[in-house]
Amino acid sequence: MAENEWLSKDFYKVLGVSKDASDDDIKKAYRKLARKYHPDVNKTKEAEEKFKDISEAYDVLSKKEDRQKYDAIRQFGMGGARFAGGSGSGGFDASGFSDIFGSMFGAGSGMGGNGSRIRFSTSGAGGNPNINDIFSMFGGAAGQGAQYGNAGGYGYEEALRPENGEDRNSKIALTLRQAVKGATVSLSVDGKKFKAHVPAGVRDGQKIKLAGKGKPGLNGGKAGDLYLHVTVKPDDTFSMRGSDIVMDLPVTVGEAVAGGKVEVKDIDGNPVTFKVPAGSSSGTELKLAGLGVKRGNQPGDLVGRVQIMVPAKPGLMLKHAAKEFDEKAGDYLAR
Repeated sequence: MAENEWLSKDFYKVLGVSKDASDDDIKKAYRKLARKYHPDVNKTKEAEEKFKDISEAYDVLSKKEDRQKYDAIRQFGMGGARFAGGSGSGGFDASGFSDIFGSMFGAGSGMGGNGSRIRFSTSGAGGNPNINDIFSMFGGAAGQGAQYGNAGGYGYEEALRPENGEDRNSKIALTLRQAVKGATVSLSVDGKKFKAHVPAGVRDGQKIKLAGKGKPGLNGGKAGDLYLHVTVKPDDTFSMRGSDIVMDLPVTVGEAVAGGKVEVKDIDGNPVTFKVPAGSSSGTELKLAGLGVKRGNQPGDLVGRVQIMVPAKPGLMLKHAAKEFDEKAGDYLAR
């Protein structure tokens, strides 16, 4: 039911309760009437209409905010509102507002000592105060964005609904090292610059959500989000596989056959040493634990993938030695 119809409905009378009835009184009255006029019990047309009326009344009076709105609208719509000088049922202490009413209505506003009352009308003409101003003085329903008009009648407009802002999309390119280690990047939205942290281990094609960095919301709605679409540039030496960093490990024929230690540099340029077991073939993967992507409580590994290297231009002696090696090694290839 629209609030602009509330002036013509006395919900307290419909439920048969007083205006200062408690929530329990209202609930009990509704249940009693609902049992009497429910369409499943009473099949008459009058009962159907009565049930609609009591349902509308209960729907408003059972909700604290709606009841306050209803009371305020009815109070100002029934020939003028009254504010008692003491602490009345409406919760206003008019004695505290003498200066305000004096400035609005003049010296003859009727504000007096204890027990005095002031009356003003909302009937339209005659220099009476705007009801919006009155509500704004005391807060209440109008302070929540409601608007009241009194040109030729009474109107009430719903507060504008909050609307969330739209999401934005942006692109960002990272080196492999930035993707592995994480990075702080500078971004700009609507001319406003800010920094954002890219977590370690971000992958090519991944989207990163930056909450609240999208378009602003309306009427108190939340701002949208900003989604960064990540591109990771390929690296000549390293690649990322899950939480592991993978690199080719160049090994000589002698190191592959007899085993040995091979020193290389990791993604930070620091020297690390792989132990190559005897009899290693190309493609064999060796691991250095904990030197991969540091994400969470279980960092990945640095993986060295054995690549057996031979001279690009072997001499006669080296060729002879290679043939001799093959003869002594026997038929060890499964072809």
